[in-house]
Amino acid sequence: MIGIIGSGAMGTGIAQVAAAAGENIILFDTEKSALEEAKINLDSTLKKLVEKGKISADDAKNIFGRIHFASHLDEFKSCELVIEAVVENLEVKRNLFSNLEKIVSTDCVLATNTSSLSITSIASACAKPGRVIGIHFFNPATVMPLVEIVKGVATESQVEKNIKSKIELWNKIAVLAKDTPGFIVNRVARPFYGEAIRIYEEGIADIPTIDEAMKELGGFKMGPFELMDFIGNDVNYTVTETVWKQFFHDPKYKPSLTQKRMVEANLLGRKTGKGYYNYEQPQTSDIRLQSINIKPQIFNRILVMLINEAADALYYGVATKEDLDLAMTKGVNYPKGLLMWADEIGVEKVLAEMEKLYSEYCEDRYRPSVLLRKMVREKRKFYS
Repeated sequence: MIGIIGSGAMGTGIAQVAAAAGENIILFDTEKSALEEAKINLDSTLKKLVEKGKISADDAKNIFGRIHFASHLDEFKSCELVIEAVVENLEVKRNLFSNLEKIVSTDCVLATNTSSLSITSIASACAKPGRVIGIHFFNPATVMPLVEIVKGVATESQVEKNIKSKIELWNKIAVLAKDTPGFIVNRVARPFYGEAIRIYEEGIADIPTIDEAMKELGGFKMGPFELMDFIGNDVNYTVTETVWKQFFHDPKYKPSLTQKRMVEANLLGRKTGKGYYNYEQPQTSDIRLQSINIKPQIFNRILVMLINEAADALYYGVATKEDLDLAMTKGVNYPKGLLMWADEIGVEKVLAEMEKLYSEYCEDRYRPSVLLRKMVREKRKFYS
């Protein structure tokens, strides 16, 4: 039996994924109205899948039938795994796990779906921190194939191994990540947003031109500003700020005033109708800026910053090179793994671009990765 706490979009999505893989689910929420809404939404989602021919009517009935909607945590007594998908607040999660530990069996694994909070810190609220682990699904959980498995300092190795196997049985791609701020994706992806905003703030290019550069030259499905509007500028800003604070205000992760002002103005993106783009009257690109061939400059600058961050993550043992590349292609739909991309264009060229930026700005934000310097010195590739 799998317990899931939180019947919002993420919790319901995880429940659907697990139920589709044959698991019996208890979906819990403190609000009965939220549970009723979850039932309606799940039923509607399954019916749409049947209409599209993606599952049969029997499949839909069985998936829905495997999910029990509960309003009391006591029903989790028989669970072998509980995944929380509640508000992204450390104290809320710590208190929840502390209370949950008094209900579940001693063998039950407690998992958090946090995207950026410390697994170790959450686990410290428990008498048995060794059974606490991070299972980070990406939104929407039913569509995105990647799941980051994050082992805290106290997490038992067997728990990590068992959870990875289970997630793979749920037809997901599981990558192992170290318990560092942002894990893999939310750490490595920071420059995609941050450097795009910096380029805009410097007046080098307008927003549509920056987005077009990344799509046309890099093959990204969405430009950074389009993606921020899609994610929600409040969500993106919160993750940026959280990672920055957890890295002791490292300049590499510093949020921008532009991000902050967008949130303050409630220009949150698609969900509010306006963000970096106006979705009622789509923004058009500045013809003057479009006429200048600056797109290669924009693309190269953002790409080398991404590669530099991926190299740093590898250097500090956040994940293997294979999992780092897999996470970025499957978690945020990058067209290529960043480390493989570095090999294609040449590690020495990436380092040269980073050194040029560092020399020009004299900011720690642009410091080249130690690993890049080492690889160029030893004439190595990431994959050789």
